[in-house]
Amino acid sequence: MDPTIEVRALRKRYRSTVAVDGLSFTVRAGEVTGFVGPNGAGKSTTMRLILGLDTPDGGQALVNGRSYRSLRTPLTQVGAVLDASALHPGRRARDHLLWMAYSNGISKRRVSDVLEQVGLASAARRRAGSFSLGMQQRLGIAAALLGDPPVLMFDEPVNGLDPDGIVWIRNLMRSLAAEGRAVLVSSHLMGELEDTADHLIAIGRGRLIADTSVAELLATASKDRIEVTTAQRTDATTVLANAGATVTVAGPSTVVVEGLAGDQMSQLLSEARVPFSEMRRHRASLEEAYMDLTRGAIEFAAPPEDPR
Repeated sequence: MDPTIEVRALRKRYRSTVAVDGLSFTVRAGEVTGFVGPNGAGKSTTMRLILGLDTPDGGQALVNGRSYRSLRTPLTQVGAVLDASALHPGRRARDHLLWMAYSNGISKRRVSDVLEQVGLASAARRRAGSFSLGMQQRLGIAAALLGDPPVLMFDEPVNGLDPDGIVWIRNLMRSLAAEGRAVLVSSHLMGELEDTADHLIAIGRGRLIADTSVAELLATASKDRIEVTTAQRTDATTVLANAGATVTVAGPSTVVVEGLAGDQMSQLLSEARVPFSEMRRHRASLEEAYMDLTRGAIEFAAPPEDPR
């Protein structure tokens, strides 16, 4: 059986707040699956439910076909980092991993291996309280890898990492998926996921918004959008917006236009004597695609930017 995370009609309420509302999705082997959504969307609650840290009000979450709480040696089935700072400050890094290894029947040698893998071998005898956030993140990842599990879950794994560390975790997640593991990573950094994830699960207000490949999402978001370069950005925005287009500022002399064909835009700008130097199909970023997906699910939003 291939490693998977299965979420089936999952529901969770905290008093009057519905955190997860009938959520269903599958994280498959061989892929890095990005897990995204606005603040308060239910991502952290969902991950806690998968790991048995909270009890669902309905539905179920399964790891490799079983509930987390039924796993005899869970670290050999799923490794997770939900809060890298959840460490006893007085415990040495190696000792932190040793007690986890002992509880799951994992060898001491494996502790040395994962400390080496995450770049903390030289800090193995330092106390966790002296670690920077980036080092805490690496220690949390070492704990997740300890049982060599087929399923991995990371919540905001690049927090506290320097640029070198960000490249390292990106390559690590890709390599874990390439080995046939199922990898779920929650992040607010769309640029990182665009370079890392194969698949995307987007949720809002506890409900599923999208379950799609990153490539398919970007292709959909790029469709019918045209990038116009003009020295008279404000005038171009006015002309095109008055014609019914949606116009977004993309740079000092660039706007992205949706809702009009290229020949229509060219004619409108020419008639209004607004010069433009280039008009081309716009390739949407994952951040743009994400904003389109979640626009109606944001609980706390800033006022829209004036395109002029």
